[in-house]
Amino acid sequence: MLKRILTAVIGISVGILLMFLHKTILYPIAVAAIAAGSVHEILTACEAGFKKFPVHYIWCLMFSVMIPMLTWFDEITYIWKLFVGCVIVFLLFAGFVADNKKLSFSKLAIMVTVTLLVTLSTTCLISLNKLSEIHGVCYVVMSLMAAWVPDAGAYFVGSAIGKHKLCPNISPKKTIEGAVGGIVITVIVFVIYCTIYRSVQATMGNAFTVNYPAITIIVIAAAVISIFGDLSASLIKREYEIKDYGTFFPGHGGFADRFDSVYFVLPFMLFVFNAFGGSVFVQSIA
Repeated sequence: MLKRILTAVIGISVGILLMFLHKTILYPIAVAAIAAGSVHEILTACEAGFKKFPVHYIWCLMFSVMIPMLTWFDEITYIWKLFVGCVIVFLLFAGFVADNKKLSFSKLAIMVTVTLLVTLSTTCLISLNKLSEIHGVCYVVMSLMAAWVPDAGAYFVGSAIGKHKLCPNISPKKTIEGAVGGIVITVIVFVIYCTIYRSVQATMGNAFTVNYPAITIIVIAAAVISIFGDLSASLIKREYEIKDYGTFFPGHGGFADRFDSVYFVLPFMLFVFNAFGGSVFVQSIA
């Protein structure tokens, strides 16, 4: 437990530091590292990593690093990012043709799916940051909270009063009471966070109101998505009979163990803030 707490403290500290450095090149480098680390761990767990398919593995990692970095630079248009993605996928299929006796289509499908899902989802951290000069960092923090708070809340509520199993065949420790409790706790945490955020911004001359009903709806939807993301990652681990994807975070596992639900929540939050951000934080008219 001490190891878990220490790792969490260090991780949160690094995360806060990165939020202060969100306008520097260190931010996309960190996002690229998360994407690459996640792709590495999942491909290795699915027996599609470097040891078995080194060339394909390198293509996958190149994609996971390049897309976040390309997204960071506004001068690089969408068409170039699409071009890079198409080239990488083409190279993967070209390798499939050249090495079809060793590489099955199922493994190729895993490589393409994992690399695209993880990389494009993680890159949303950069897109969220760029959505608003004022609220960009807040969007990032809220998106991560929407993935992590439901899990933490479900753990504590489930440990205290959980009786009815949620998905016993996938994750025996998860309970319905824990899931519901996690969602409720997430709504409460978001209300408190948004209230504090509004007050802090007001002292800086950025006056706005918070649409709490909209926040509540968004949080509930994101929490449900988070639960399905976590269960999906657990199902993969169960299928390949592993406890954790990695050991990068002592006591917590690897990148994929910490960001499993994040991959699913980030695209949803990016869509919400891109489409309805002005309705969530309503700027006051002087």
